Amino acid sequence: MKTKISTLGLAALLPAAILAVTSCTTEHVVTKGPDLIAFKVGTPGGVMVNTYKETATVTAIDRATREVTLVTKDGTKSIVKAGPEVANFAQIEVGDRVKATVTDQVVIFVRKPGEPSGDGASGVVALAPLGEKPGGLLADTVEITARVKSVDLKRHRATLQLPDGTSKTFDVRPDVDLTKETVGTDVVICTTEAVAVSVEKP
Repeated sequence: MKTKISTLGLAALLPAAILAVTSCTTEHVVTKGPDLIAFKVGTPGGVMVNTYKETATVTAIDRATREVTLVTKDGTKSIVKAGPEVANFAQIEVGDRVKATVTDQVVIFVRKPGEPSGDGASGVVALAPLGEKPGGLLADTVEITARVKSVDLKRHRATLQLPDGTSKTFDVRPDVDLTKETVGTDVVICTTEAVAVSVEKP
């Protein structure tokens, strides 16, 4: 299976997400396929939501190693190890369909001076009852604060310094007035990924 079902890294989400912009009052919403981008015109920040689905068929099971071979409709094959948290592993059979719905949300906003940092990570896990087919919901949220390192007014770009010390330059929407954004401003990037997985009979 393609790695879409696995957790996406924050760095992979940033380039697309930085173009989105929001505040509590949303004035503009754009939808394109499964994507939704919401922002307030002229205000740095935004929300980007992307939802996609994957379906695969179980073609082999190794009970000793708890490894399951999955094949998607396009023929992509992968081997997934079911950790100890998959309490109903014994219920999985060859021919079962594994369905996953993944929703990624990225929220970006400029932190007001004096506002406390919420940097960190949290997660939620809900599993199927014992005896039923494996399934459940996993959700992870990560919040980081980047700092505006420089602003390029001519190219309408901003360079952010990430917590690990690296820097990335992003294009900024044309409706955002970069003359109002100052070097040293904190930009909060909060990503949430929720994965709902179910195993069903064909």
